Amino acid sequence: MKNLDYYLNIDFEIKLKKLSEDEGGGWLAEIPLLPGCMSDGETPEEAVNNLNQAKRDWIETCLELGRSVPEPREEYSGQLRIRIPKSLHRTLAERAKEENISLNQYISYQLSRGIGYKR
Repeated sequence: MKNLDYYLNIDFEIKLKKLSEDEGGGWLAEIPLLPGCMSDGETPEEAVNNLNQAKRDWIETCLELGRSVPEPREEYSGQLRIRIPKSLHRTLAERAKEENISLNQYISYQLSRGIGYKR
């Protein structure tokens, strides 16, 4: 059975946001997968440290109430199948040929550029 220690050892994604002076200043840390699980602090480190206690409290409450605790899913194979218009397929293939790379490489490159992805 999954217990508190099990859930506390899960590496949940944490999002940090610098708060404006109108918002009180400092930093906000939250775990998007756990709705409402957030904390703040004067520094990013303090916000994350405070978030660890909020995470513990959030999970303990779920377990006490018999509610499920969401777990991250990392089921990304790196493969994606999509349907596109034939004209777009042709244009992408032609551009890949001009660059002397595979269609897969060309599409991957263009998608990365489109979202500002940097390795």
